[in-house]
Amino acid sequence: MELVRPELFDFHGVAMIKYFTDNWENIQNFQARPDDILIATYPKAGTTWVSNILDLLYFGHMSADRQKTIPIYNRVPFLESSLPTMDSGKELADKLQTSPRLIKTHLPVLFVPKSFWEQNCRIVYVARNAKDNVVSFFHFDRMNLLHPDPKDWSSFLQRFMEGKMVFGSWYDHVNGWWQKKQTYEKLHYMLFEDMIEDTGREIDKLCSFLGVSPSAEEKEKITGVVQFDEMKKNPMANYSTCAAMDFKISPFMRKGMVMVRNKHMQTLTETGLILFYYRQGKSGTGRTTSRWPRMKCLKKSIRRR
Repeated sequence: MELVRPELFDFHGVAMIKYFTDNWENIQNFQARPDDILIATYPKAGTTWVSNILDLLYFGHMSADRQKTIPIYNRVPFLESSLPTMDSGKELADKLQTSPRLIKTHLPVLFVPKSFWEQNCRIVYVARNAKDNVVSFFHFDRMNLLHPDPKDWSSFLQRFMEGKMVFGSWYDHVNGWWQKKQTYEKLHYMLFEDMIEDTGREIDKLCSFLGVSPSAEEKEKITGVVQFDEMKKNPMANYSTCAAMDFKISPFMRKGMVMVRNKHMQTLTETGLILFYYRQGKSGTGRTTSRWPRMKCLKKSIRRR
Protein backbone atom coordinates (compact mmCIF):
# COMPACT_ATOMS: atom_id res chain seq x y z
CA MET A 1 0.00 0.00 0.00
CA GLU A 2 1.41 3.37 -1.05
CA LEU A 3 1.48 5.87 1.79
CA VAL A 4 0.49 9.43 0.93
CA ARG A 5 1.68 12.30 3.09
CA PRO A 6 -1.34 14.37 4.21
CA GLU A 7 -1.75 18.13 4.16
CA LEU A 8 -2.21 20.28 7.24
CA PHE A 9 -5.54 22.03 7.65
CA ASP A 10 -7.21 24.19 10.27
CA PHE A 11 -9.40 22.17 12.61
CA HIS A 12 -11.28 24.31 15.13
CA GLY A 13 -8.28 26.63 15.32
CA VAL A 14 -5.61 23.91 15.55
CA ALA A 15 -3.45 22.60 12.70
CA MET A 16 -4.25 18.92 12.16
CA ILE A 17 -4.15 16.15 9.55
CA LYS A 18 -6.93 13.81 8.47
CA TYR A 19 -5.45 10.79 10.24
CA PHE A 20 -6.29 12.41 13.58
CA THR A 21 -9.69 13.90 12.70
CA ASP A 22 -11.38 11.35 10.40
CA ASN A 23 -12.68 9.44 13.41
CA TRP A 24 -13.46 12.56 15.43
CA GLU A 25 -17.00 11.83 16.59
CA ASN A 26 -15.99 8.40 17.87
CA ILE A 27 -12.95 9.88 19.61
CA GLN A 28 -15.03 12.51 21.36
CA ASN A 29 -17.54 9.87 22.42
CA PHE A 30 -14.84 7.59 23.82
CA GLN A 31 -15.93 6.16 27.16
CA ALA A 32 -13.14 6.45 29.68
CA ARG A 33 -13.11 4.34 32.83
CA PRO A 34 -12.29 5.66 36.29
CA ASP A 35 -8.98 3.77 36.42
CA ASP A 36 -7.83 4.75 32.91
CA ILE A 37 -4.52 6.61 32.77
CA LEU A 38 -4.04 9.12 29.97
CA ILE A 39 -0.49 9.97 28.86
CA ALA A 40 -0.53 13.36 27.13
CA THR A 41 2.30 15.23 25.38
CA TYR A 42 3.07 17.47 22.47
CA PRO A 43 4.61 15.26 19.74
CA LYS A 44 8.23 14.20 20.38
CA ALA A 45 8.26 15.20 24.02
CA GLY A 46 8.80 11.84 25.71
CA THR A 47 5.53 10.01 25.09
CA THR A 48 7.08 6.63 24.37
CA TRP A 49 9.46 6.96 27.30
CA VAL A 50 6.69 7.57 29.83
CA SER A 51 4.46 4.97 28.17
CA ASN A 52 7.12 2.32 28.73
CA ILE A 53 7.65 3.40 32.32
CA LEU A 54 3.95 3.18 33.16
CA ASP A 55 3.55 -0.13 31.34
CA LEU A 56 6.41 -1.59 33.37
CA LEU A 57 5.12 -0.15 36.65
CA TYR A 58 1.74 -1.76 36.20
CA PHE A 59 2.39 -4.88 34.18
CA GLY A 60 6.12 -5.59 34.17
CA HIS A 61 5.82 -8.10 37.00
CA MET A 62 2.81 -9.88 35.49
CA SER A 63 4.17 -11.08 32.16
CA ALA A 64 7.79 -11.40 31.16
CA ASP A 65 6.76 -11.64 27.51
CA ARG A 66 4.57 -8.54 27.39
CA GLN A 67 7.40 -6.05 26.82
CA LYS A 68 9.20 -8.48 24.49
CA THR A 69 6.36 -9.44 22.15
CA ILE A 70 3.82 -6.59 22.03
CA PRO A 71 4.76 -3.24 20.43
CA ILE A 72 4.30 -0.24 22.69
CA TYR A 73 1.72 1.24 20.31
CA ASN A 74 -0.52 -1.77 21.01
CA ARG A 75 0.09 -1.78 24.75
CA VAL A 76 -0.56 1.98 24.96
CA PRO A 77 -2.92 2.92 22.10
CA PHE A 78 -2.74 6.34 20.43
CA LEU A 79 -6.34 7.43 21.04
CA GLU A 80 -6.95 9.81 18.12
CA SER A 81 -5.01 7.91 15.47
CA SER A 82 -6.83 6.52 12.46
CA LEU A 83 -3.94 5.37 10.29
CA PRO A 84 -4.23 3.23 7.17
CA THR A 85 -1.54 0.84 8.40
CA MET A 86 -3.17 -0.26 11.68
CA ASP A 87 -6.35 -0.37 13.78
CA SER A 88 -7.58 2.98 15.03
CA GLY A 89 -6.43 4.06 18.46
CA LYS A 90 -9.98 3.97 19.78
CA GLU A 91 -10.45 0.40 18.56
CA LEU A 92 -7.22 -0.67 20.22
CA ALA A 93 -8.16 1.08 23.46
CA ASP A 94 -11.59 -0.55 23.49
CA LYS A 95 -9.96 -3.97 23.07
CA LEU A 96 -7.50 -3.56 25.94
CA GLN A 97 -7.91 -6.25 28.58
CA THR A 98 -5.57 -4.59 31.05
CA SER A 99 -6.65 -2.65 34.10
CA PRO A 100 -5.81 0.14 34.23
CA ARG A 101 -5.87 0.93 30.54
CA LEU A 102 -2.91 3.06 29.47
CA ILE A 103 -3.83 5.42 26.63
CA LYS A 104 -1.77 8.13 24.96
CA THR A 105 -2.78 11.34 23.22
CA HIS A 106 -1.21 14.39 21.62
CA LEU A 107 -4.47 16.35 21.72
CA PRO A 108 -4.50 19.90 23.08
CA VAL A 109 -6.27 19.92 26.43
CA LEU A 110 -9.47 21.42 25.00
CA PHE A 111 -9.84 18.49 22.57
CA VAL A 112 -9.62 15.71 25.18
CA PRO A 113 -12.82 13.62 25.32
CA LYS A 114 -14.98 14.82 28.21
CA SER A 115 -15.32 11.34 29.70
CA PHE A 116 -11.73 11.53 31.00
CA TRP A 117 -12.73 14.53 33.13
CA GLU A 118 -16.11 13.06 34.09
CA GLN A 119 -14.46 9.84 35.27
CA ASN A 120 -11.78 11.79 37.15
CA CYS A 121 -9.01 9.86 35.39
CA ARG A 122 -5.36 10.28 36.24
CA ILE A 123 -3.40 12.10 33.54
CA VAL A 124 0.37 12.29 33.09
CA TYR A 125 1.58 15.19 30.94
CA VAL A 126 5.16 15.57 29.72
CA ALA A 127 6.56 18.85 28.38
CA ARG A 128 9.86 19.29 26.56
CA ASN A 129 11.74 22.51 25.91
CA ALA A 130 10.92 24.00 22.52
CA LYS A 131 14.50 24.04 21.28
CA ASP A 132 14.95 20.27 21.51
CA ASN A 133 11.33 19.55 20.69
CA VAL A 134 11.44 21.28 17.31
CA VAL A 135 14.61 19.43 16.22
CA SER A 136 13.17 16.07 17.22
CA PHE A 137 9.86 16.90 15.50
CA PHE A 138 11.71 17.83 12.30
CA HIS A 139 13.47 14.47 12.04
CA PHE A 140 10.29 12.65 13.02
CA ASP A 141 8.35 14.29 10.20
CA ARG A 142 11.12 13.35 7.79
CA MET A 143 10.80 9.64 8.57
CA ASN A 144 7.06 9.41 9.34
CA LEU A 145 5.43 8.93 5.94
CA LEU A 146 1.99 9.69 7.36
CA HIS A 147 2.96 13.20 8.47
CA PRO A 148 3.23 16.25 6.18
CA ASP A 149 6.48 16.72 4.28
CA PRO A 150 8.69 18.84 6.58
CA LYS A 151 10.55 20.35 3.60
CA ASP A 152 13.74 22.19 4.62
CA TRP A 153 14.80 23.05 8.16
CA SER A 154 14.35 26.82 7.86
CA SER A 155 10.77 26.62 6.67
CA PHE A 156 9.99 23.94 9.26
CA LEU A 157 11.30 26.16 12.05
CA GLN A 158 9.19 29.05 10.78
CA ARG A 159 6.07 26.89 10.75
CA PHE A 160 6.88 25.70 14.26
CA MET A 161 7.04 29.30 15.44
CA GLU A 162 3.69 29.99 13.75
CA GLY A 163 2.04 26.94 15.28
CA LYS A 164 1.51 25.34 11.88
CA MET A 165 2.41 21.86 13.10
CA VAL A 166 0.41 18.69 13.56
CA PHE A 167 -1.43 19.29 16.87
CA GLY A 168 -0.80 23.02 16.64
CA SER A 169 1.34 25.40 18.65
CA TRP A 170 3.92 24.05 21.09
CA TYR A 171 3.28 26.96 23.44
CA ASP A 172 -0.50 26.65 23.37
CA HIS A 173 -0.14 22.94 24.07
CA VAL A 174 2.26 23.04 27.04
CA ASN A 175 0.61 26.13 28.49
CA GLY A 176 -2.93 24.83 28.01
CA TRP A 177 -2.12 21.66 29.91
CA TRP A 178 -0.27 23.64 32.60
CA GLN A 179 -3.33 25.82 33.16
CA LYS A 180 -5.49 22.71 33.42
CA LYS A 181 -3.20 21.40 36.15
CA GLN A 182 -4.18 24.38 38.30
CA THR A 183 -7.80 23.21 38.45
CA TYR A 184 -7.53 19.43 37.97
CA GLU A 185 -5.71 17.70 40.82
CA LYS A 186 -5.24 14.36 39.08
CA LEU A 187 -2.83 15.79 36.50
CA HIS A 188 0.87 15.07 36.99
CA TYR A 189 2.96 17.55 34.94
CA MET A 190 6.49 16.38 34.11
CA LEU A 191 9.46 17.83 32.25
CA PHE A 192 11.52 15.77 29.81
CA GLU A 193 14.65 17.47 31.16
CA ASP A 194 13.88 16.33 34.71
CA MET A 195 13.63 12.76 33.45
CA ILE A 196 17.01 13.04 31.74
CA GLU A 197 18.54 14.52 34.90
CA ASP A 198 17.32 11.79 37.26
CA THR A 199 15.07 9.08 35.85
CA GLY A 200 14.78 7.24 39.16
CA ARG A 201 13.64 10.36 41.00
CA GLU A 202 10.95 11.04 38.41
CA ILE A 203 9.77 7.43 38.56
CA ASP A 204 9.41 7.86 42.34
CA LYS A 205 7.22 10.92 41.73
CA LEU A 206 5.13 8.97 39.25
CA CYS A 207 4.69 6.14 41.76
CA SER A 208 3.51 8.61 44.39
CA PHE A 209 1.03 10.18 41.96
CA LEU A 210 -0.29 6.83 40.73
CA GLY A 211 -0.41 5.21 44.15
CA VAL A 212 1.77 2.25 43.19
CA SER A 213 4.52 0.78 45.37
CA PRO A 214 7.05 -1.28 43.42
CA SER A 215 9.92 -2.78 45.37
CA ALA A 216 13.34 -1.14 45.27
CA GLU A 217 14.51 -4.00 43.07
CA GLU A 218 11.62 -3.50 40.63
CA LYS A 219 12.24 0.24 40.42
CA GLU A 220 15.93 -0.32 39.76
CA LYS A 221 15.08 -2.78 36.99
CA ILE A 222 12.55 -0.40 35.41
CA THR A 223 15.01 2.48 35.52
CA GLY A 224 17.54 0.36 33.65
CA VAL A 225 15.10 -0.91 31.03
CA VAL A 226 13.83 2.57 30.14
CA GLN A 227 17.23 4.16 29.60
CA PHE A 228 17.24 5.71 26.14
CA ASP A 229 19.89 3.45 24.63
CA GLU A 230 18.02 0.38 25.87
CA MET A 231 14.71 1.48 24.38
CA LYS A 232 16.34 2.55 21.13
CA LYS A 233 17.49 -1.00 20.41
CA ASN A 234 14.25 -2.63 21.60
CA PRO A 235 11.96 -3.34 18.59
CA MET A 236 8.92 -3.37 20.87
CA ALA A 237 9.70 0.20 21.97
CA ASN A 238 11.45 1.85 19.01
CA TYR A 239 8.63 1.66 16.41
CA SER A 240 10.77 -0.30 13.96
CA THR A 241 7.77 -2.59 13.44
CA CYS A 242 5.60 0.31 12.23
CA ALA A 243 5.29 0.33 8.42
CA ALA A 244 4.68 4.07 8.24
CA MET A 245 8.14 4.94 9.53
CA ASP A 246 11.18 4.93 7.26
CA PHE A 247 14.23 4.12 9.36
CA LYS A 248 16.46 4.64 6.32
CA ILE A 249 15.75 8.35 6.72
CA SER A 250 16.00 8.59 10.50
CA PRO A 251 15.37 6.37 13.54
CA PHE A 252 12.25 7.03 15.61
CA MET A 253 14.50 7.44 18.64
CA ARG A 254 17.48 9.59 17.73
CA LYS A 255 19.48 10.97 20.67
CA GLY A 256 17.19 11.58 23.63
CA MET A 257 19.36 14.41 24.91
CA VAL A 258 18.97 17.95 26.18
CA MET A 259 20.29 20.78 24.01
CA VAL A 260 21.96 18.64 21.38
CA ARG A 261 24.94 20.46 19.90
CA ASN A 262 24.41 20.30 16.16
CA LYS A 263 23.79 22.51 13.16
CA HIS A 264 20.15 22.99 14.10
CA MET A 265 21.07 24.31 17.53
CA GLN A 266 23.48 26.81 16.01
CA THR A 267 20.81 28.00 13.61
CA LEU A 268 18.37 28.57 16.46
CA THR A 269 20.97 30.48 18.45
CA GLU A 270 21.89 32.69 15.51
CA THR A 271 18.33 33.65 14.66
CA GLY A 272 17.07 34.00 18.22
CA LEU A 273 13.59 33.03 17.05
CA ILE A 274 13.10 30.43 19.73
CA LEU A 275 13.47 33.00 22.51
CA PHE A 276 9.88 34.02 21.97
CA TYR A 277 8.70 30.50 22.73
CA TYR A 278 10.97 30.12 25.73
CA ARG A 279 9.70 33.33 27.27
CA GLN A 280 6.13 32.25 26.80
CA GLY A 281 6.79 28.70 27.92
CA LYS A 282 8.62 29.88 31.03
CA SER A 283 5.88 32.28 32.08
CA GLY A 284 3.14 29.86 31.07
CA THR A 285 4.31 26.94 33.17
CA GLY A 286 5.74 28.92 36.05
CA ARG A 287 9.05 27.09 35.70
CA THR A 288 12.37 28.83 36.11
CA THR A 289 14.89 29.05 33.30
CA SER A 290 17.05 26.46 35.05
CA ARG A 291 14.46 23.78 34.36
CA TRP A 292 14.81 24.37 30.64
CA PRO A 293 18.62 24.53 30.66
CA ARG A 294 21.00 27.15 29.36
CA MET A 295 18.31 29.67 28.58
CA LYS A 296 20.27 32.47 30.26
CA CYS A 297 23.39 31.50 28.30
CA LEU A 298 21.40 31.52 25.08
CA LYS A 299 20.04 35.00 25.78
CA LYS A 300 23.55 36.32 26.52
CA SER A 301 24.89 34.70 23.35
CA ILE A 302 22.28 36.39 21.20
CA ARG A 303 22.77 39.78 22.85
CA ARG A 304 26.47 39.64 21.94
CA ARG A 305 25.73 39.21 18.23
